[in-house]
Amino acid sequence: MDVLKVRDADDVADAVRAAIAAEQPLEIIGHGSKRQIGRIMATNAVLDLSPLNAVKSYEPNELIVTVEAGAPLADVMSLIDSRSQQFAFEPVDTAALLGTPRGRGTVGGMIASSLAGPRRIKAGGVRDHLLGAHAVSGFGESFKTGGKVVKNVTGYDLCKLLAGSWGTLAVMTEVTLKVLPRAEAERTLVLRGLDDIAAGRVMTTALTSPFDVTAAAHVPASALGAEVGGLDRLGSPREAVTLLRLEGILASAVHRAKALTAGLAAFGRVDIVEDGDSLAAWSAVRDVLPFAAAGPLGAWPVWRIVCPPASGSALGQRLARETGGEVIYDWGGGLIWAALPPKADALATVVRQRAAAAGGHATLVRASDAVRREVDVFQTQAGGVMALSERLRASFDPKNILNRGRMTAA
Repeated sequence: MDVLKVRDADDVADAVRAAIAAEQPLEIIGHGSKRQIGRIMATNAVLDLSPLNAVKSYEPNELIVTVEAGAPLADVMSLIDSRSQQFAFEPVDTAALLGTPRGRGTVGGMIASSLAGPRRIKAGGVRDHLLGAHAVSGFGESFKTGGKVVKNVTGYDLCKLLAGSWGTLAVMTEVTLKVLPRAEAERTLVLRGLDDIAAGRVMTTALTSPFDVTAAAHVPASALGAEVGGLDRLGSPREAVTLLRLEGILASAVHRAKALTAGLAAFGRVDIVEDGDSLAAWSAVRDVLPFAAAGPLGAWPVWRIVCPPASGSALGQRLARETGGEVIYDWGGGLIWAALPPKADALATVVRQRAAAAGGHATLVRASDAVRREVDVFQTQAGGVMALSERLRASFDPKNILNRGRMTAA
């Protein structure tokens, strides 16, 4: 496979124009940490953006950071953490889930995949924190969208389209992101032994309370059969855990944790976990450690299902019962990670029928190459939406040069 390493944004534009002239589609990568997500691409040339790794500017007082798309995400997060700031949407590290080396993700990959963690329900998703971008379209033309302040858009906010596009619209070369202060303290309330339906009621009660809950998750007992980043230590072995997070200044976090504990007394005993153990537990939920590739369920396909939170518990419980699989709930039940027994189609028909009936959609995040060649990894859109999406893609990349076949069959 031909690998094209670029030195700057001009090289990117030149490479795309050459690919257009040769009618040679390009696979766009940073460090390749998420290459296993999506359909098998119809290309034998790779555009490597890893040399575009500079932090162009960081203005802590203005709460913005501008970096090149190939910048290692771990390095950027370490930089902003040194000033007690963070990406509030909690970017997901897929390394454990996919079995790839940790710390290989890039900022461009974070935006292209748009995978947000537990604080998504409070802070919004990746696209809500993307202020601007420099990119090269499938015409081989460089363009700039957005800017370096929150209110900077007149007309179409094109940079938002890049979030979740999986590199199929344009090649990002530089991005500007909003950062936010990191909370001084956090407390996590832990309830043990609840079934999925009862846990759903607990999460709904907490999220509709006045106590500013920033994350709500439930891990059934069956998903805790191995060491999973501290989740397994929050209760006795094989006991489900329901987690609720509160963040803020220390006095506020402590007060709200006590008040919410009293409000949840009817659901059973509530324990409060403090900073270090709380951080470890939420990192495990964010990165889906119970379904890690190196764990007991490492050979099972993993689905990411987004649905209305009120439908989540019933949907997850039904899927687990019908398939013999395991589920984890995040976003108060609005995000379900489902690990299902290996089948030729990864049980795609069942998953998508059940998700659609609940008003949701499903993405196949982990599966073998053979499955990814045959199964629609991303949800097939309804006719009108699909036509609109195709017109949008064609307006950016009419010859389908960029990541051809990753999201839909080529």
